Amino acid sequence: MQGLLEGKVAVITGAGSGVGRAAVKLWTEHGAKVIAADIDLPSAEESVKLAGAPQGQARAVACNVADPAQVEAAVQAAVETFGRLDIVYNNAGITINPVPGQGLKKFVDATVEDMKRVEDVNINGVFYGAQSAIRQFDKQAENGQGRGGVIVNTASVAGMIGYGGVVYGSSKGAIVNFTRSLAIEVADKGIRVNSVCPAGMLTHYSGMDPDSPNKDMILESMGKAHPLGRSIDPADTAAGAMFLASDLASNITGVNLPVDGGLTAGRKVGG
Repeated sequence: MQGLLEGKVAVITGAGSGVGRAAVKLWTEHGAKVIAADIDLPSAEESVKLAGAPQGQARAVACNVADPAQVEAAVQAAVETFGRLDIVYNNAGITINPVPGQGLKKFVDATVEDMKRVEDVNINGVFYGAQSAIRQFDKQAENGQGRGGVIVNTASVAGMIGYGGVVYGSSKGAIVNFTRSLAIEVADKGIRVNSVCPAGMLTHYSGMDPDSPNKDMILESMGKAHPLGRSIDPADTAAGAMFLASDLASNITGVNLPVDGGLTAGRKVGG
């Protein structure tokens, strides 16, 4: 089915790679007009180019989500370029890079700088995106441009179960409950708030290399953690977010949707 987001205007953060890049491609294919926002502008521009969106349907902007002024500017870029805002996808996220040869850094070894950086991007960046979205949705309602709007966040299964590092998982747990709480607060405005919660993906965000010569081996290893037997592709997460952003989900809010191949469903007993 094509056109799930036909005519919708969306801001996607973290659009320069991984899930964000996949979302720019998929969402424009389904008719969305997209502001591809990323701290690395050339990467965002490359995402727009790779998406192959029709002329004028996608625009790249520089945006450090840890800076509320830059997040607000990305939202206003959508309004200036496309005339309105319908969706903000708070996708940008980081983690503490693994220790070479040792894997995830232990919580006790995490520095103040490590923790502050994760908090600024994974928690505050989502807060700023949601605030800017709500302000714009309210303005549009006051101006007779339609009521409501959609906020989608990228959380993680690490925010639902103990998985993926203490600092990172805690930041994503904050977003899981933020999603529920904000959904209740803004429901009377017709604004929906949901999140996608992916499991293991091979992306640049955690210091991994999606272009590694060992890519197949890494993906196979990741896949073994998931009952369906394969790792999560960034496009899987982008598709889950697109569903939540679309009118197909018009009566769904406050949901944290696992995109995890069955990981959080439980464990199979026996053969």
